Amino acid sequence: MKIKSVKLREAHKGSANASFCSILWDLHAHHLVTASSSEPSISIHDPLLPSNPPRVLRHHRDGVTALALSPNSTCLASGSIDHSVKLYKFPGGEFETNITRFTLPIRALAFNKSGSMLAAAGDDEGIKLINTIDGSIARVLKGHRGPVTGLAFDPNGEYLASIDSIGTVIYWELQSGRTLYTLKGVAPDTGSDTSILNVLSWSPDGETLAVPGLKNDIVMYDRDTAEKLFTLRGDHTQHICFMSWSPNGKYIATSSLDKQILIWDVNRKQDIDRQKFDDRICCMAWKPVGNALAVIDVMGKYGVWESVVPSSMKSPTEDIPSSRSKNSNGLLFFDEEDEEDQELSMSGSLSDLGEDSHGESEPPSRKRLRKQPVIDDDQHEDVYNELSSCTKTESRKKVHRINKESSDKERDGSRSMMTYRPKMQEAFQPGSTPPLPGKRNFLCYNMLGSITTIKHDEYSHIEIDFHDTSTGPRVPPMTDHYGFTMASLNENGSVFANPCKGEKNMSTLMYRPFSSWANNSEWYMRFEGEEVKAIALGGTWVAAVTSLNFLRIYMDGGLQKHILSLNGPVVTAAGFKDELAIVTHVSDCLPSNEQMLEFRIFNISKGTQPFKGRLPLTPGSYLTWFGFTEEGQLSSYDSKGVLRVFTSQYGGNWLPLFSAIKERKSGENYWVVGLNASKLFCIVCKNPDSFPQVHPKPVLTLLNLSFPLASSDLGEEALENEFMLNNLHLSQIQKRIEVMTDEGLDTTSLDDEAFDIEAAQDRCIFRLIASCCNGDKLVRATELVKLLSVEKSVRGAIQLATALKLPILAERFNNILEERLQSKTEVLKTSLPRSNHDRNVKTDVAASMALPATERSEISEPTLSTSSAKLSAPLLIKKVKSSDRVKFGKPKTDGDQTACLEDSREVKDAGKNAGPSQVNSVKEVKNLQTQRPSNPFLKLPNNQEEKKVEEVMPESQSQGPSNPFFKSSNKVGEATGVQQSHRPSNPFLKSRAQ
Repeated sequence: MKIKSVKLREAHKGSANASFCSILWDLHAHHLVTASSSEPSISIHDPLLPSNPPRVLRHHRDGVTALALSPNSTCLASGSIDHSVKLYKFPGGEFETNITRFTLPIRALAFNKSGSMLAAAGDDEGIKLINTIDGSIARVLKGHRGPVTGLAFDPNGEYLASIDSIGTVIYWELQSGRTLYTLKGVAPDTGSDTSILNVLSWSPDGETLAVPGLKNDIVMYDRDTAEKLFTLRGDHTQHICFMSWSPNGKYIATSSLDKQILIWDVNRKQDIDRQKFDDRICCMAWKPVGNALAVIDVMGKYGVWESVVPSSMKSPTEDIPSSRSKNSNGLLFFDEEDEEDQELSMSGSLSDLGEDSHGESEPPSRKRLRKQPVIDDDQHEDVYNELSSCTKTESRKKVHRINKESSDKERDGSRSMMTYRPKMQEAFQPGSTPPLPGKRNFLCYNMLGSITTIKHDEYSHIEIDFHDTSTGPRVPPMTDHYGFTMASLNENGSVFANPCKGEKNMSTLMYRPFSSWANNSEWYMRFEGEEVKAIALGGTWVAAVTSLNFLRIYMDGGLQKHILSLNGPVVTAAGFKDELAIVTHVSDCLPSNEQMLEFRIFNISKGTQPFKGRLPLTPGSYLTWFGFTEEGQLSSYDSKGVLRVFTSQYGGNWLPLFSAIKERKSGENYWVVGLNASKLFCIVCKNPDSFPQVHPKPVLTLLNLSFPLASSDLGEEALENEFMLNNLHLSQIQKRIEVMTDEGLDTTSLDDEAFDIEAAQDRCIFRLIASCCNGDKLVRATELVKLLSVEKSVRGAIQLATALKLPILAERFNNILEERLQSKTEVLKTSLPRSNHDRNVKTDVAASMALPATERSEISEPTLSTSSAKLSAPLLIKKVKSSDRVKFGKPKTDGDQTACLEDSREVKDAGKNAGPSQVNSVKEVKNLQTQRPSNPFLKLPNNQEEKKVEEVMPESQSQGPSNPFFKSSNKVGEATGVQQSHRPSNPFLKSRAQ
């Protein structure tokens, strides 16, 4: 076998003794992260330019023993001998927070698949599960009797596997925190040498757990039963100290104390390559894109082994499995109610893990795949054990499958009976749970915090907690003598209400602000013979809906401001800043058991009702959550697991942005907490529970929003979903910009956000065009090219069609580009020659509304081609007031107008008589003649910025102010393969008057 040498370079000096070092790739293989237990620093390297000095993070006081990177590569976690776990932004490296501390050094860190949870463990033998959203400790797992050296989350999100220095492996169930299986003595005892750590790793499909064995081998264990499946034993002469699965799970790399690495073909159970090193390799990481393996030794030297897998074999990044394939195939999970089956499976698996189970054992179906001319006595014994073990496992699985199917049918039948509700849905408070005797329940649980209560004999005890304790105020516990059953919480205060009680049948509403300049700022309202059914809290108001169908609105000081009558009984209510949303019944349920619900949105400060209409629900379902996103979009979630978000598109419509039918596993329910522009925050509850308990603290799960798209013949549902989400976000931002512009507020931050989304949209469209070209969907590709916003992107599409040898398609793309260039020159021609001040403003607004933000800048300054990212098709319309142009300086003279008109005509003529490249040349000549001032994109304070505009405008009356969407990134150029230069300025940009 040909031996390839891997060149290592020094990353950490450390000490002369061996120390444990870590190495990681980021998601796109743009960075390598290294650390050493003998050095308190973390290094972030550029793998393309390894000679460049790395970015160094120095925040620990002692050696860094563990690293972990979130799945989306935006958060880096580090553990140290100094007992702390720290979080950083990635790849920038900005320090975020100290997320937790231990009493002894940290040895292992791991993120779950969604990045919402970080597991940390070390020498103190306990495992902490930390919510990365708020830094709280969700649970502490205790069961090891030695330092915990390895952690691995099951890719399917159900289990956590851990291993300690004495060779014990434990399977943990994440939902309950209990131990499922304990495998004692299955891995080597590493003793007190901290440079050698036992590790374990799940296969990418989540079916197999790899653990170092006692015979210098790797032992594979089953996901659900912890049964030994087979082993990988080769030419390692000492214990294995590290392993790493390839991204597709076809290969695994193992490092041993004998200073060599073996690459294994897992299906064939044979090593296919090896590499010998001067020092022991203590950590490895497969490159997520490509055929390479990053390694680091105990002396702090790292390198990249290229072409690990021979070119004649399948690439390690080809056919990467989905971690949810297990669920889609209908295989088994243990339910909490199947206790007898669990005990049987657990006892069986542990009894089979005898003294001989650590040898090489393989199921018969896999045995034929391996060429093994000689089998010794130990292997005969292992095969016999494996056959009997396999038989037991299959019989248990068969019994469990039958029980599972029958229990599912029973549950489905009971669920269908429960779904039939002849009466209307009762009122509920979003984020609340039913009261349980002797236990705390949630009165409110949202993205900000929670309000909990527990009932005693004569009173209740209420506590208010914030997820982010560093920003939320400290609110002392409250003794409740009213028996409050509903609450609402925001940044300013909390509101409580109770049902009718007492001799006078009175209901009470109470508001408690968190801070006030006056003493005794809380207030009460009491309703005799009228019961509060739902409450909501806004920026400066409190709302209560009562049993008389009255909507009562109070100011936060207690002033009774409005009383409105609603059309029907209330179901729920929610508030966000100035907006109040209420759901009411329109009529009785239909014979098909469909709830007839109506929603209304009120603007409290303006006294208006912007929207009103039917609330859509999945047939046969009822409303389970109602509220606003973090950006202020109204949302609803029904009992069938469909999340909808309200948008002003098409006159006001609800868009389905998530369906739990495809996401959740059998026997799971999603209890919604809130959402933002891209993620749904929920708590996973297992049957029969439909809501979370207060203790232990619930663990938030983050789910990606996605439209329920049909299966496309193109096979690019992910890109199409991204395309639709970007359109939705742009529409929402456009609406917010219009509102803020009408109110005279600064929209710079929203403009930048819109630019970023437009850039991402153009990248998405370009990838869809490439897929259409490869899939012979040329008409669809032409439709997509028309949606590109940047001229350079269209040119990139032309180059793509040419490279794929599609001349007819390239000609059509070129015609689209020429039409776009001609329309630009026509806009210039019609917008420049007006001398009247108001005419200028109206024409500029019309022109800016007619084109996306990026193309407006291309028109204004023809000399420079855009360097920003590609922009999307939805237009970002900005209103410009006539008074905004007053401060731009003296009005244009006739001479200036004539010169501008001639310039535009020359550009137009050049576009007719020459190709696009020559048009750019003409534009460059015109740019040199106008002599634009340098760096128009420099941000200045408001007063300085106005002076700058007044100085610039007389020099070039034909040009407008600079473009606030300017970005210096060259990501578009990289995505389209087109070289891009600086972004031109925008003549249609509004400037806000003092």
